[in-house]
Order: sequence, then structure tokens, then C-alpha cells
Amino acid sequence: MNEAALQVLGLRKVYANGKTALAGVDLQVAQGAFHALLGPNGAGKSTLINILADTVRPTSGLAKMLGRDVFRERSWCKRHLGVVPQEVAFDPFFSPVEILRITSGLFGCRPDESWIRELLERLGLAEHAYKNTRQLSGGMRRRLLVAQALVHRPALVVLDEPTAGVDVELRRSLWSFMRELNRSGTTILLTTHYLEEAEQLCDHVTIIDGGQVVADRSMRELMEVVAGRYLFLGYGDAFELSEADARALSAFRPRVMSGGVCLHLGGQGGEDLGFHRVYEAAVSRLGIPRKVEIRQEDLEDVFIRLTGHARKEKSTS
Repeated sequence: MNEAALQVLGLRKVYANGKTALAGVDLQVAQGAFHALLGPNGAGKSTLINILADTVRPTSGLAKMLGRDVFRERSWCKRHLGVVPQEVAFDPFFSPVEILRITSGLFGCRPDESWIRELLERLGLAEHAYKNTRQLSGGMRRRLLVAQALVHRPALVVLDEPTAGVDVELRRSLWSFMRELNRSGTTILLTTHYLEEAEQLCDHVTIIDGGQVVADRSMRELMEVVAGRYLFLGYGDAFELSEADARALSAFRPRVMSGGVCLHLGGQGGEDLGFHRVYEAAVSRLGIPRKVEIRQEDLEDVFIRLTGHARKEKSTS
């Protein structure tokens, strides 16, 4: 059996101010996986990634990359890891080609000019290859971050919100390229707030909240076992759910959505609460709705239910 691309055991990080960012996280990413690491802001995702990238030291725990100890064999692990960070930081006086050549050297590799040309072409930067980076748009700079993370052909790539704030066309072209890399054997660990994309791209998902893992399953298992059905009752744009009504319907986990309320049809342990029971309970409190639908939970619904955090932004793709 192949070693996992990444194995994290009992990873803890407590900062000097007493804040616990990671509270004993276990995570395993299989070789060749396209693995989603999801969580609300402040869940500990960035701390975990920074620990892997060797910019933050853990309080305790173990991390292995392809069987090598991340904390004892730092140089080897860095050569096999590519990280696309959230922050854009380039020397403004270098061009994309120069940055990729320099980055190759930093990883102990001779610049592979054919691979550099392919990266620039695939990421839509070929015509900007010799411009100073200060002349590039924000979207182009984010693409250059991706190229920089891939220039040394790492076995494991960490994408930390790689498409935040970029347009739909760029996201689609980037994901097409990343799918190809994944099919060729590159392991990808993705963090994103665009949960629709994670559901389409990833074959495994780990959700963390408050520095702890709250779900860790294959994407198929998560959507078939954890995701449930819910009843949507539409009452119009002015609908509000009072605290008294929320308490009365708490067994059905009410969640207000645009123009109505969603009530879960499956209870704890997969119990089927039954359409008529849920509908009649809701009507007795809220009245007869204008619209009734039975819907299947998607990844966003599961995420909100497990973490209690709604996303602040919605993908338009």
C-alpha cells in the first residue's frame, strides 16, 4: 500500500495569547486525491497550511508527507510541496519568467524552460511573460502564484483560496488545468469558500471548525450518508421566523432561506421524520405556505449544518 501523500496526527497549535487554533487535528490525504479542506473563517485551515509550509511551528503533533517527517526533514518536504497562498507578494521589478526561474532555483531545481512556457501558456500569462509584475492585474498575479507553486513539479499542491475574488472564466480555466494535473498523479489539497466547486472537483472532504475535525469522508459518502432531505416552505420575501416558532420547530432544525424556511426531514441517526409530520407541524405554527418543495442537501447545506456558519459570499459560476 502506498504511503499517504499527507498524514497529520494530533496536530495542535496554541498561540502565545492562549488562542487554540488547532485542537488535535487528524488528517490523511491519499496519493492522487483531490481533497477539500473546508471550514469557516477562523476554523484553523490557514494555521494548518502554514504549519505544512514551515512558516508556523506547531505546539505538538505529527505530520508526514509521503512518509517523511515534515518537521525533521524540512528541506525534502519543501521540495515536494507547492503552496498557492492567499496573499500576493512579488518583487515588482521581476517578470513572470524571471520569477519562475528564480523559484526553480529556490527549490534546488534547474529551470525547466519548456515547463515554464507551458505553465505560462496554460495559465493565460504567455503574452505577459516579460512584463514587470507591477504591470499585471490582480487576477494575473494570482495565476502567477499558481505557476510559482507548480514550477518545481511538486507531488503535493496546496491551493489556499486560489480563486478568491477572480472572475468566473479564470476559475474555470484554472480548474480545468488542475484536473489535468490531478489525473496525471499530482495530489491536491484545496481550501475554498466556493463550495459548489469543491463538490464538483474533490473526491474527499474534511471539514474543520474551531480547530477540530467535524467531518472526514469521501465526497460520495458525505453526500449519500450525511446529506439529507429537507422541506422548503415559501411564505414570501417578508417572511421572518420568530424565536418562539424556531423553538417549537427545533426538532426539524429550521433554517431561514430567501422567502421561506427549510425544515430537515431526517433526524439524528438517519431517522425519517416523514413529510406529513414536518409539514403539519410547520403549518400549525406558520400557516399554509405559498410554495412547497422537497430538496436534497448539497455540500453547502451540509457545511452549514455541521459548522453553523453560513458563507458570506456565493459563487456565481
